[in-house]
Amino acid sequence: EEGHGPPDPRMVTIKNIERELICPACKELFTHPLILPCQHSICHKCVKELLLTLDDSFNDVGSDNSNQSSPRLRLPSPSMDKIDRINRPGWKRNSLTPRTTIFPCPGCEHDVDLGERGINGLFRNFTLETIVERYRQAARAATAIMCDLCKPPPQESTKSCMDCSASYCNECFKIHHPWGTIKAQHEYVGPTTNFRPKILMCPEHETERINMYCELCRRPVCHLCKLGGNHANHRVTTMSSAYKTLKEKLSKDIDYLIGKESQVKSQISELNLLMKETECNGERAKEEAITHFEKLFEILEERKSSVLKAIDSSKKLRLDKFQTQMEEYQGLLENNGLVGYAQEVLKETDQSCFVQTAKQLHLRIQKATESLKSFRPAAQTSFEDYVVNTSKQTELLGELSFFSSGIDVPEINEEQSKVYNNALINWQHPEKDKADSYVLEYRKINREDEMSWNEIEVCGTSKIIQDLENSSTYAFRVRAYKGSICSPCSRELILHTPPAPAFALMGSGGIQLEEPITAKYLEYQEDM
Repeated sequence: EEGHGPPDPRMVTIKNIERELICPACKELFTHPLILPCQHSICHKCVKELLLTLDDSFNDVGSDNSNQSSPRLRLPSPSMDKIDRINRPGWKRNSLTPRTTIFPCPGCEHDVDLGERGINGLFRNFTLETIVERYRQAARAATAIMCDLCKPPPQESTKSCMDCSASYCNECFKIHHPWGTIKAQHEYVGPTTNFRPKILMCPEHETERINMYCELCRRPVCHLCKLGGNHANHRVTTMSSAYKTLKEKLSKDIDYLIGKESQVKSQISELNLLMKETECNGERAKEEAITHFEKLFEILEERKSSVLKAIDSSKKLRLDKFQTQMEEYQGLLENNGLVGYAQEVLKETDQSCFVQTAKQLHLRIQKATESLKSFRPAAQTSFEDYVVNTSKQTELLGELSFFSSGIDVPEINEEQSKVYNNALINWQHPEKDKADSYVLEYRKINREDEMSWNEIEVCGTSKIIQDLENSSTYAFRVRAYKGSICSPCSRELILHTPPAPAFALMGSGGIQLEEPITAKYLEYQEDM
């Protein structure tokens, strides 16, 4: 019983186990933890929020594909009325009930199915709840638990009754548990705020107590579960036998770990050295990468200088030709250049001198006259031959990676990817089992500004992206990770979100969605 017997000197101090008492969903101390089918625990409220969050996403996107990413941030809290409806029997589609009972466990990130009973079919982890309460008490050692029955001001409690679910000071305990009555037989422990039932009841058969353990499902069951329930053909054992076996195994495991304490400390030291080595190697790899990129920059700068010099040379040569041609044409104007000179030659009266000059002048004027009949620029204005083709280099640079990634490029499945105000992105990977995780990137395409990519780490091959803007175009791409090595990015998928829903006034003063707008984007729901 809690509060009785000397503490085990081998036990780890309660304050040192906080990391084991944190819910993987909300990142806070467990509150009424439930045991999922995968044996991980999660807060009662967090399970509800996960189901409601996924259900809202499925309502928007219109797909039953599982969202396989793990919630890493605190989930938005639905209204309490909406949460309470989850537990009510006789769920209907329009009663704010989650349509799916499948969601990714925040602990192991594998999908778990709660079955027909949903949350009601999960066991409450009373042992974990008790340990959390011990931790809370150790953390607030200076804060006393007050008596629940004292008249103000209440006295500090000295014990808690597990049958009454209340804490008492000595006087109140004697008053409410008089000697010789049934209440005197109640179970009491040290002061606590954690009250749990004395008998664990079956969530499948609420009037039956748990008295067996299913070795296949690794969970306690009642005799009705074994006789005709989901565990009819499973191997079960008595609760006392399971308790003895598991306690022996756990004790041996603890003894083994304690016996290996020096080895663990040695390996921790080794890990510290490996972390330092990784830090140094990572910085060295960054420096080498920077060196390689700087070499590329130097090559690009050199080619850029060479290309610009060639363009400038061609431009100067063409402008010189145009200038010469323009000067020749200006000479054809009256009193200018060639015409003015010819007019002066005509004033020569000496025939010999005139003939000597006029012959060459006549040929020049004939040539100028011919150019007037068929005007032909001296050079080309187009620089089409000087357009730099970087398409091949751009593609190669886009695939720039490490020497050998060993990971194929994932491909986004266009048919299974849908968008409304949320987007459901599905992808395929030839070497799915070899990838540890994926990074889904997306950004809004804006003609004016180049938007940066948003990144989301995903463990599965699908992801729901929420709160996209209406009437917008988004680009999506994905890459695979194996350890610290990543694949090149997939081909981009472009999706367009629909306009904001139009609202039409109703006769009663309310509003309703215009059907044609939503039907266009949700027509695939009918095929589900």
